[in-house]
Amino acid sequence: IVLFISKFSIFEFNMNTFLSFFESLSNLQKISWVVICMTFFWLIEGAFPAVVLGYKKWRHAKVNIVLLGTTILINALFGIVTAGVFVWVGSHSFGLLNWVNWPTWVEVIVGIMLLDFVAQFGVHYILHKFGPLWRFHMVHHSDTHLDVTSGTRHHPGDYLFRELFSLLAVVLGGLPFAFYLVYRIITVLFTYWTHANFDLPRGVDKALSYLIVTPRMHKFHHHYQRPWTDANFGNILSIWDRMFGTFVSGDSRDIQYGLDVLDNSRSEDLAYQLKVPFDKSILVDE
Repeated sequence: IVLFISKFSIFEFNMNTFLSFFESLSNLQKISWVVICMTFFWLIEGAFPAVVLGYKKWRHAKVNIVLLGTTILINALFGIVTAGVFVWVGSHSFGLLNWVNWPTWVEVIVGIMLLDFVAQFGVHYILHKFGPLWRFHMVHHSDTHLDVTSGTRHHPGDYLFRELFSLLAVVLGGLPFAFYLVYRIITVLFTYWTHANFDLPRGVDKALSYLIVTPRMHKFHHHYQRPWTDANFGNILSIWDRMFGTFVSGDSRDIQYGLDVLDNSRSEDLAYQLKVPFDKSILVDE
């Protein structure tokens, strides 16, 4: 028993060291992680493309990288609000993890799962089902050449709403800042992993898709028509789609990117994409 307690204490110490590392990450290190992940999967999809898209990759990337820039700006501007939320949660001992006393590693897992459910699956479902918000989210789906850069193709209005749900998850969970940073680092990795234009061997992909979102699984979500467009909402864990009946699979050769309600010839027109949410000539279910 003494040996078990000793090993458990060492594990807890290592977990705290692990979390301290994430708390100490600088903004430059966080941005570097984005660049590293994007570059890695850019090279992978270049060497082993799932589909030969036949497009000018750098020209296509320009729009998505500009939108990534707006995402980084929103993160920076939202920093004060985010910091205030964490201070409030800590000072009021509010949220699930402030009401329980679980081992740190269990709390980290629960925190990541809660964030993935609320700030990814949950808000993603709402973005598809609520007409005014779907108008903003359409920009993400308007990409007719899905590749690694598509992962951060978000209209500023879309991303702002996602950030609000991230903070909601923090409040509900009573999450420490370090847990939130671990989640964000994992989210960046999965964003580029799931959008990159490459496929795993079918058997490997199928096995992994019982737990996590895979590139092939997410490709169905980017099909230009329903019902596939309104399926596979997950980002990290696929269990939410399986639990709530929104998981789909099929023949990936049938996937066609873009949206049937948009002018797909203007997928790389930044001005057009920014105006999509406000263009009432585009008919959507409100």
